[in-house]
Amino acid sequence: MAEQLDDETLAFAHRTFDLARAGDTDELTSLLDVGLPPNLTNDKGETLLILAAYHGHPDTVRMLLEHGADTARVNDRGQTALGAAVFRRSSDAVRALLAHGADPALGSPSAMDVATFFELADMLALLRDG
Repeated sequence: MAEQLDDETLAFAHRTFDLARAGDTDELTSLLDVGLPPNLTNDKGETLLILAAYHGHPDTVRMLLEHGADTARVNDRGQTALGAAVFRRSSDAVRALLAHGADPALGSPSAMDVATFFELADMLALLRDG
């Protein structure tokens, strides 16, 4: 049986995910420096990295990667941080993710699938060239 989190812990978790969505790199860095797990995942399987990538915050993406965020995490819908960055056409985030080993074929849809479906030639070129 899973242990229930108290309201204060849940509020902290929600605020942390909001920081990733907002690209608050400084505050997230402070939390990671005191022990927040870089692969913290919400109830939809979204990691801080996926949220930062989806909301177009390449500086936050880079910082999370530097703190050990896993590029291979997939949310409950099969999406990856790389796929999210491609969808948002964030070249800087895509480059950072690729430099940290993100797999363009991972996920369903994969980052390659996203770039192909939306005819994002610039993103396809980045994915192919690494």
